[in-house]
Amino acid sequence: MKIAVVTDDGKKISVHFGRATKYAVYTVEAGQIVAQELRAKMGHQDFAGEAHYDHEHRHKTGHGQGQHSAEKHQRMFATITDCDVLLARGMGQGAYAGLEQANVRPILTDIADVETAVTAVIEGKIVNHMERLH
Repeated sequence: MKIAVVTDDGKKISVHFGRATKYAVYTVEAGQIVAQELRAKMGHQDFAGEAHYDHEHRHKTGHGQGQHSAEKHQRMFATITDCDVLLARGMGQGAYAGLEQANVRPILTDIADVETAVTAVIEGKIVNHMERLH
């Protein structure tokens, strides 16, 4: 199993999926972490110069939904398509749905420490805090 965690420093889980700059990726075998790495992650800062389409997140579709947002999310997910789980402390509905469609299980946690959260996933004790979805 591979667990991706949104982060800026490899130690703390980012509060917002879209603003994070990196993924900490943990490879788990037989309940043990056997490898870890930091991978680049595209985020809102990478899309700042692109055209913004009609603030679709303010309409009926919900935050971060619509075709333009879906395309951005796919670009954000590109480096973790080999992962099974993604941990974040908050994200929009569109990113959450996009991860599910990419067969990556999103989990919204209240745990700030990367290694503590990864351990909770491994032990089956992680709680998905859906109230952190916006």
